[in-house]
Amino acid sequence: MNRPFVMWPDRRLRTPCALVEEITDDVRAIWDDMIETMDAMPGVGLAAPQIGVMLRLAVVDASNERGKAIRMANPKILHASVEPRDHEEASPNLPGSSATITRPRAVMVTYMDNHGITVRKDFVGLWATSVQHQIDHLDGKMYFDRLSRMKRDMLLKKARKRA
Repeated sequence: MNRPFVMWPDRRLRTPCALVEEITDDVRAIWDDMIETMDAMPGVGLAAPQIGVMLRLAVVDASNERGKAIRMANPKILHASVEPRDHEEASPNLPGSSATITRPRAVMVTYMDNHGITVRKDFVGLWATSVQHQIDHLDGKMYFDRLSRMKRDMLLKKARKRA
């Protein structure tokens, strides 16, 4: 099911999410909905709070052919590269706005997969950017929080005018 997005400045987008204790059929159903919603955007990732589910769940698919979504519960960055990568980031929770964000080019992440198994995986390039973006959402942060105060204020001012 393609779910509606929570729109900025909804408080849920500023609220850290609860840990997922176990992978259940309900969790798998949420992931399925998240993938359908992400693909409909189209986007390369989605975190559960973006659709109002306050659990540490994320999906990422930065593949060219699609259908390669990685389902993550409780993702956590173990290591980040020193080498930076710039990417134009946006969010369906604040439509029409975007900004160039600098993040580590590669990250090593641990998470629970679809079977409840703890996985450790390296992500590089757009995959790494998307994983970091989703973890920010799970922590109650938006991409524009990584901007200077002046740039963030300008972005939000423009977004309010569009609304």
